[in-house]
Amino acid sequence: MTWLPSPCTAKTTSYEVPFFSPSLQDCNFQPTLVEPSKMAIHFRTRIKFPDHSNQKSSGYFLSICRFFSKSLSETPYDPPFSPVSKLQKAKKKKIQDGNSNSIKNSTLPLHSDLPFDFFYSYSETNPSVNPIGYRESPKFSPFGPGRLDRKWTGTSAPSEVEVKINEVLEERKRILGDPLSEEEVAELVEQYRHNNCSRQINLGKGGVTHNMLDDIHNHWRRAEAVRIKCLGVPTLDMNNICFHLEDKSGGKIIYRHINILLLYRGRNYNPANRPTIPLMLWKPYAPIYPKLVKNVADGLSFEETKEMRGRGLNSPPLMKLTRNGVYVNVVERVREAFGFEEVVRLDCTHVGSSDCKRIGVKLRDLVPCVPILFKDEQIILWRGKRDREEDVNS
Repeated sequence: MTWLPSPCTAKTTSYEVPFFSPSLQDCNFQPTLVEPSKMAIHFRTRIKFPDHSNQKSSGYFLSICRFFSKSLSETPYDPPFSPVSKLQKAKKKKIQDGNSNSIKNSTLPLHSDLPFDFFYSYSETNPSVNPIGYRESPKFSPFGPGRLDRKWTGTSAPSEVEVKINEVLEERKRILGDPLSEEEVAELVEQYRHNNCSRQINLGKGGVTHNMLDDIHNHWRRAEAVRIKCLGVPTLDMNNICFHLEDKSGGKIIYRHINILLLYRGRNYNPANRPTIPLMLWKPYAPIYPKLVKNVADGLSFEETKEMRGRGLNSPPLMKLTRNGVYVNVVERVREAFGFEEVVRLDCTHVGSSDCKRIGVKLRDLVPCVPILFKDEQIILWRGKRDREEDVNS
């Protein structure tokens, strides 16, 4: 059996109250016994309270109402309304962001003391070859309008300050410090040589780009070395890649295996004193250079050139190159083939026409040889007239 209060004997109304009103102290409650089977029915009935509309509300009831209204209004979060404090914080944040932008804008244009001209790609650009035209106006700088204190010429942003090579070399020697011992090199190689290394930068057909320098210094903030994986056309000349990585970043390559490099930052490297590297906001359009393949090759007549092209297309391919592959041994293979062949064909199916031309330019300078045809992603190379004359004389 359970004790429950009996209903009030005063006049009642039909409205419901979600909590017990303090005015219930005027009612006379008498404990009654209710059977457990009737408890559910009893709770389902409406609870009616006496109607005191004719009577004056007591002072105790008014004080309770004032207390609840005051406490609800002063709370920092009121469910029916949006919090006022959060709105004020959001406004403050917007004001701070505006101030920070004004501070950043006040530092423009950026100034960098790097002792070299800024190119989009350092390893794939030949400064000695002047373009014959531009696909966009040189006034559109990839660094953005008014963000750099160097003028964009269409291919580079040259440094206007005279470079003192001796001071630059001394500063690099100081940062590198004493050479690493064999044990230290082996420890770093074991730490960064694996494919799942988190400190890795992929070097693609763009070669050593300007923004890659910023990525290298970002890795050097938390690691002594960074792993660089090279793929594509730049792998034809790995020596050129190593030179520009060391020259532009100031580090030291301590490990080299086929297309994998390990670039060390130096013993005395301080991330707080890293150089200012303004980023290129977009890739600039490549300028227009002179035609790579001439209608008539130098040293040959029109008929001889046509015959060489036909022989090259009908000959078996020396190598089959894949897209974004590793071309480390291509130069040596072409040099060996020219020892007993006058024309060589390289099968570059699915490589792309733009990459085929890049490969032809690299081979022309490295072998050296003369590209005489680019057709259907096939590269036809002629070894040149000098070798031909030497064979005749011998």
